Amino acid sequence: MKPSLQVRLSQHLALTPQLQQSIRLLQLSTLELHQEVEQMLTQNPLLEAEEEYAPSAHEFDEPRASSSAEDRDDSASSGNDGDFEAPEIKADDFGTTERDDWENGTERDDFDGIRELPGRVGGDGDDDGERTSQDSAHVSLQEHLLQQTAGMNLSATDRTALMILIESLNDDGWLEDSLDEIAEGLIADDGEAREELLEHLRIALRWLQQMDPPGVGARDLPECLVMQLRLLPRSPAQIIAVIICKQHLELLARRDSKKLMALTGADEELLREAQCLITQLEPKPGRRFVREEAAAVVPDVIVRRVGRELRVMLNPEVAPKLRINELYANALRATRGGISNSPLGGQLQEARWFIKNIQQRFDTILRVSQAIVERQKGFFSHGALAMKPLVLREIADELGLHESTISRVTTAKYMATSFGTFELKYFFGSGLATEAGGNASSTAVRALIKQFVGAEDANKPLSDNALASMLEEQGIQVARRTVAKYREALRIAPAHLRKQI
Repeated sequence: MKPSLQVRLSQHLALTPQLQQSIRLLQLSTLELHQEVEQMLTQNPLLEAEEEYAPSAHEFDEPRASSSAEDRDDSASSGNDGDFEAPEIKADDFGTTERDDWENGTERDDFDGIRELPGRVGGDGDDDGERTSQDSAHVSLQEHLLQQTAGMNLSATDRTALMILIESLNDDGWLEDSLDEIAEGLIADDGEAREELLEHLRIALRWLQQMDPPGVGARDLPECLVMQLRLLPRSPAQIIAVIICKQHLELLARRDSKKLMALTGADEELLREAQCLITQLEPKPGRRFVREEAAAVVPDVIVRRVGRELRVMLNPEVAPKLRINELYANALRATRGGISNSPLGGQLQEARWFIKNIQQRFDTILRVSQAIVERQKGFFSHGALAMKPLVLREIADELGLHESTISRVTTAKYMATSFGTFELKYFFGSGLATEAGGNASSTAVRALIKQFVGAEDANKPLSDNALASMLEEQGIQVARRTVAKYREALRIAPAHLRKQI
């Protein structure tokens, strides 16, 4: 084969370091962005955070003209060292039903038929809302139990066995391992010593199961519930509740009242009283001692109604206040050969890029948010039922951005509205055909399903077929399996599990 020279013309996109950084910053959440800023402040002495920050009184009524992240050129070196300023913004109780928990989107991972009660770290506060000492100085389940052992008249061996069991409890307050397994793990070789330890563990278990919180030291759900029921005054309902917890929890989960009445001999009224006792029990006694850090969502954008106009503003709390360290920058300019010949010249350029890319990030978020608000005006007046179908491509075409950019902007970015705080992706939804020939947003359909279920008769809950028929009466054509998918997304239980016994 004879070698030859050929000329080819092709196009390709070269991702400069600045463009790569811009794309990466755009997809970060607020928390991740602040972590990135902290890391950059540590690495680059030319970049500094403003100690005193006076936000501008200007509110973003219109987005500033800016090019997309894909089309920006490498022009950071010619920009000024100005600061990026964000706009100023002025201005369970036990009576809830299990169905309410599903509808509110609260995760419930307990056995069906037993309501999850909210964990309580401390007692009630006073009238001023002050926290109790337990809230400020958290006490674990193990610490709480060890405090109770101080007043017990136990031998040294039994006390040691009790401490072994306390340390073997999981976060729910249950013993996951059997006493045999615990003894085997401590003494594997000596059979006689292991049997002696096992006997002390049995004694210690009886002590443990009498301690607070009620139900602690249980080895399964029935044992946990029965331990709590036996602390209640004896009554016909209490006896039936014990029988159900010991033998028929599966039937209770299926809401099979006919079989429960046949097997327990209870009538409908007595069965309802027994179920009421069971639903007030705590299936996870150790729950209130587990410290859960609340993951607070900080909105990136705030929408407020001013008269008849909707104002979209950046949240000044999430915008980093950064600037170039002028002391270092002036020192670099005074050096022989100027900034370009200084080893810190690259870091000055990097600091400028970083400030501009963060500004670009918030400009893009603001533009996309304004476009979303413009398309979904009905939501801000009437809520989710007024949501319109919207896809990423529509916003991308309107703003001249790529669809992937809109996807990055709407992921892990939040908007505060009068109806709550929502991820930007919440405002996008596919369309479902209507009898009038138009489209209904899938978000609006889910809201309608939630409304139907909220108003249903608890004794005759609506099936998925019934919900589909009701939607069809509203002019929305939707299949039963689609209704089931939306219901599951709303964490609403199936009809047979919502039925009240």
